[in-house]
Amino acid sequence: MDIVMSLALLLVIITVGTGVYTIKKGINGSRVKTILGINVLSFFTLLIVSTVVLLGGGTSAMAATVEDAVATSSDGMKYIAAALSTGMASIGAGIAVAVSGSAAIGAISEDSKLLGKTVIFVGLAEGIAIYGLIISIMILG
Repeated sequence: MDIVMSLALLLVIITVGTGVYTIKKGINGSRVKTILGINVLSFFTLLIVSTVVLLGGGTSAMAATVEDAVATSSDGMKYIAAALSTGMASIGAGIAVAVSGSAAIGAISEDSKLLGKTVIFVGLAEGIAIYGLIISIMILG
Protein backbone atom coordinates (compact mmCIF):
# COMPACT_ATOMS: atom_id res chain seq x y z
CA MET A 1 0.00 0.00 0.00
CA ASP A 2 2.90 2.34 0.74
CA ILE A 3 4.26 1.73 -2.74
CA VAL A 4 0.95 2.70 -4.35
CA MET A 5 0.69 5.87 -2.25
CA SER A 6 4.26 6.90 -3.02
CA LEU A 7 3.70 6.25 -6.74
CA ALA A 8 0.51 8.33 -6.63
CA LEU A 9 2.34 11.17 -4.87
CA LEU A 10 5.15 11.00 -7.41
CA LEU A 11 2.63 11.09 -10.27
CA VAL A 12 0.90 14.15 -8.81
CA ILE A 13 4.23 15.95 -8.37
CA ILE A 14 5.27 15.11 -11.94
CA THR A 15 1.91 16.24 -13.33
CA VAL A 16 1.99 19.57 -11.49
CA GLY A 17 5.65 20.07 -12.36
CA THR A 18 5.12 19.46 -16.07
CA GLY A 19 2.13 21.80 -16.01
CA VAL A 20 4.14 24.58 -14.42
CA TYR A 21 7.04 23.93 -16.82
CA THR A 22 4.69 24.03 -19.81
CA ILE A 23 3.14 27.31 -18.69
CA LYS A 24 6.48 29.00 -17.95
CA LYS A 25 8.09 27.92 -21.23
CA GLY A 26 4.99 28.67 -23.29
CA ILE A 27 5.05 25.28 -25.00
CA ASN A 28 2.20 24.65 -27.43
CA GLY A 29 1.26 22.39 -30.30
CA SER A 30 2.40 18.80 -30.54
CA ARG A 31 4.66 18.99 -27.47
CA VAL A 32 1.63 19.71 -25.28
CA LYS A 33 -0.16 16.71 -26.77
CA THR A 34 2.88 14.55 -26.08
CA ILE A 35 3.12 15.70 -22.46
CA LEU A 36 -0.62 15.21 -21.95
CA GLY A 37 -0.43 11.72 -23.48
CA ILE A 38 2.41 10.74 -21.15
CA ASN A 39 0.47 12.01 -18.13
CA VAL A 40 -2.69 10.13 -19.11
CA LEU A 41 -0.72 6.95 -19.82
CA SER A 42 1.06 7.15 -16.48
CA PHE A 43 -2.25 7.73 -14.68
CA PHE A 44 -3.87 4.66 -16.16
CA THR A 45 -0.73 2.62 -15.54
CA LEU A 46 -0.84 3.63 -11.88
CA LEU A 47 -4.54 2.79 -11.76
CA ILE A 48 -3.94 -0.70 -13.11
CA VAL A 49 -0.98 -1.31 -10.78
CA SER A 50 -3.00 -0.09 -7.80
CA THR A 51 -5.89 -2.38 -8.67
CA VAL A 52 -3.59 -5.38 -9.02
CA VAL A 53 -1.80 -4.63 -5.75
CA LEU A 54 -4.97 -3.96 -3.77
CA LEU A 55 -6.99 -6.86 -5.16
CA GLY A 56 -4.20 -9.28 -5.96
CA GLY A 57 -2.02 -11.44 -3.77
CA GLY A 58 -1.00 -8.62 -1.44
CA THR A 59 -4.35 -8.39 0.32
CA SER A 60 -4.89 -12.14 0.49
CA ALA A 61 -1.42 -12.61 2.01
CA MET A 62 -2.33 -10.24 4.83
CA ALA A 63 -5.64 -11.97 5.53
CA ALA A 64 -5.64 -14.62 8.22
CA THR A 65 -8.10 -16.98 6.57
CA VAL A 66 -9.59 -17.59 3.15
CA GLU A 67 -12.88 -16.00 4.23
CA ASP A 68 -11.04 -12.84 5.27
CA ALA A 69 -9.28 -12.76 1.90
CA VAL A 70 -12.60 -13.05 0.05
CA ALA A 71 -14.13 -10.31 2.23
CA THR A 72 -11.14 -8.05 1.64
CA SER A 73 -11.24 -8.65 -2.11
CA SER A 74 -14.99 -8.02 -2.32
CA ASP A 75 -14.61 -4.85 -0.25
CA GLY A 76 -12.02 -3.57 -2.70
CA MET A 77 -14.29 -4.30 -5.65
CA LYS A 78 -17.14 -2.58 -3.83
CA TYR A 79 -15.08 0.59 -3.39
CA ILE A 80 -13.95 0.55 -7.02
CA ALA A 81 -17.56 0.12 -8.18
CA ALA A 82 -18.74 2.99 -5.98
CA ALA A 83 -15.95 5.25 -7.23
CA LEU A 84 -16.68 4.39 -10.86
CA SER A 85 -20.42 4.99 -10.53
CA THR A 86 -19.91 8.38 -8.90
CA GLY A 87 -17.08 9.44 -11.21
CA MET A 88 -18.67 8.38 -14.47
CA ALA A 89 -22.03 9.89 -13.49
CA SER A 90 -20.33 13.18 -12.61
CA ILE A 91 -18.48 13.25 -15.92
CA GLY A 92 -21.73 12.59 -17.76
CA ALA A 93 -23.50 15.28 -15.77
CA GLY A 94 -20.73 17.76 -16.56
CA ILE A 95 -21.04 17.08 -20.27
CA ALA A 96 -24.83 17.34 -20.12
CA VAL A 97 -24.76 20.60 -18.17
CA ALA A 98 -22.21 22.07 -20.57
CA VAL A 99 -24.40 21.33 -23.58
CA SER A 100 -27.76 22.22 -22.06
CA GLY A 101 -26.39 25.25 -20.20
CA SER A 102 -24.91 26.82 -23.31
CA ALA A 103 -28.12 26.17 -25.22
CA ALA A 104 -30.13 27.65 -22.35
CA ILE A 105 -28.03 30.82 -22.32
CA GLY A 106 -28.52 31.16 -26.07
CA ALA A 107 -32.28 30.71 -25.71
CA ILE A 108 -32.50 33.20 -22.85
CA SER A 109 -30.57 35.79 -24.85
CA GLU A 110 -33.18 35.49 -27.61
CA ASP A 111 -36.25 35.49 -25.34
CA SER A 112 -35.99 36.16 -21.60
CA LYS A 113 -39.37 34.48 -20.95
CA LEU A 114 -37.72 31.08 -21.48
CA LEU A 115 -35.68 31.27 -18.26
CA GLY A 116 -37.95 28.97 -16.25
CA LYS A 117 -38.08 26.31 -18.94
CA THR A 118 -34.34 26.27 -19.53
CA VAL A 119 -33.52 26.00 -15.82
CA ILE A 120 -35.53 22.77 -15.73
CA PHE A 121 -33.39 21.20 -18.45
CA VAL A 122 -30.15 22.20 -16.74
CA GLY A 123 -31.48 20.83 -13.44
CA LEU A 124 -32.37 17.52 -15.07
CA ALA A 125 -28.83 17.28 -16.40
CA GLU A 126 -27.42 17.88 -12.91
CA GLY A 127 -29.60 15.07 -11.59
CA ILE A 128 -27.41 12.51 -13.35
CA ALA A 129 -24.62 13.10 -10.81
CA ILE A 130 -27.07 12.66 -7.94
CA TYR A 131 -28.22 9.33 -9.39
CA GLY A 132 -24.61 8.13 -9.52
CA LEU A 133 -24.10 9.19 -5.90
CA ILE A 134 -27.23 7.32 -4.83
CA ILE A 135 -26.01 4.17 -6.56
CA SER A 136 -22.64 4.54 -4.79
CA ILE A 137 -24.39 4.82 -1.43
CA MET A 138 -26.43 1.72 -2.25
CA ILE A 139 -23.27 -0.21 -3.21
CA LEU A 140 -21.45 0.78 -0.03
CA GLY A 141 -24.51 0.42 2.23
